[in-house]
Amino acid sequence: MKKEKINCDKIILAGISVRTNNKNEMEPEKAKIGSLFENYFMKGLANQIPNRKDAGRTFSVYTDYETDEHGDYTYFMGEEMTEAAELPEGLETITIEASTYQKFTTAPGKIPDVIIGAWRQIWMMNDLDFEGKRAYKADFEVLDVKTLDPTNAVFDIFVGIQ
Repeated sequence: MKKEKINCDKIILAGISVRTNNKNEMEPEKAKIGSLFENYFMKGLANQIPNRKDAGRTFSVYTDYETDEHGDYTYFMGEEMTEAAELPEGLETITIEASTYQKFTTAPGKIPDVIIGAWRQIWMMNDLDFEGKRAYKADFEVLDVKTLDPTNAVFDIFVGIQ
């Protein structure tokens, strides 16, 4: 994976979330992310978000970490808003504060294998690999035109560092 240390400005997102952990996500009968993902896209929830900054650019955010990648976290899926606004019932907002990230760009691959493989590599990394200590505040993936082909998708993964 290609990596690049970057600074990101504050991001205000609207969407939906679920509480889960990586252990459960590896067991199909306990996994929640797949159904949340399906719900978000099948119901066209992005179209209900006011003040969309870049329609079609979706964020998958891992936040509210209990501990680290082994504990519970909130998984949030949504789009960036230009400014906060009142939301339709069922949608919520989160704010990703300005921070430093190690941005990883995957090689092209099949969904979900490419993203699962990338996160497995990230979980094995240490502070030297990250060029800093993981913050465990908000990590996220960006779904955009590079992720449209399910057999040849490229993901950008942003891992927060201190």
